Amino acid sequence: MKRIDPTELTLDERVIRITPVARVRKGGRNRSWNALGVVGNGNGIVGMGFGKANEVPDAIRKAFEDAKKNLISVPITETTIPHEVVGSFGASKVILKPAAPGTGVIAGGAVRAILEVIGVRDIMSKSIGNNNALNLAAATIDGLKQLKSPQEIARLRGKDQ
Repeated sequence: MKRIDPTELTLDERVIRITPVARVRKGGRNRSWNALGVVGNGNGIVGMGFGKANEVPDAIRKAFEDAKKNLISVPITETTIPHEVVGSFGASKVILKPAAPGTGVIAGGAVRAILEVIGVRDIMSKSIGNNNALNLAAATIDGLKQLKSPQEIARLRGKDQ
């Protein structure tokens, strides 16, 4: 799979979740922050990243840098996805179904943020199992990686488009 160069794209950045983390040591609590972020160009390219730092802005910056290193291309047909897909990660599952124009993005939390930065405007989703933001985001990305364009499906089946 060819790596996508983030310097050639104008990417929209979204923070999905910022979580405080405390480690108890002899001198007291050491506080740090985790950030989960997603970047996308609104035209089928998306990346998810996770960053950890002692300050919130640094954690967010690291999350976006990580997301830019993990960009994937997603086939989009008009305003939705080409076919139904199920993505899973850990104890979370996300079902993504194409929807008719005008339906909107029927998704919550991490799944909605990812679908919006890709540029999908009509889709239905259902999350099953654990609703941890990191697991849901990773399950959504897993599902999006499984998508195939109509041309690719026709080629695999030995059919003409």
